[in-house]
Amino acid sequence: AANVIFRRQIAEAEDPEAMRQKVVKEYKAELMHPYYAAERGLVDDVIDPVQTREVLVRSLAMLQSKHADLPSRKHGNPPQ
Repeated sequence: AANVIFRRQIAEAEDPEAMRQKVVKEYKAELMHPYYAAERGLVDDVIDPVQTREVLVRSLAMLQSKHADLPSRKHGNPPQ
């Protein structure tokens, strides 16, 4: 993604490869971690990988008894 976002700066640099490595490193440091998404409310929770199985089992167990009712139709769909 950094190659696309910063393509103009990379192309205009005296050493494009060094500039590419620099912007990729900065992009990863600033944006490629789970806390970036969590800060913006894009994920519900950040868990330790060791807890993955436990969290999945608990979540699936909670959803097992969920019953979603379909809304009743308010209007028909008569032909025109």
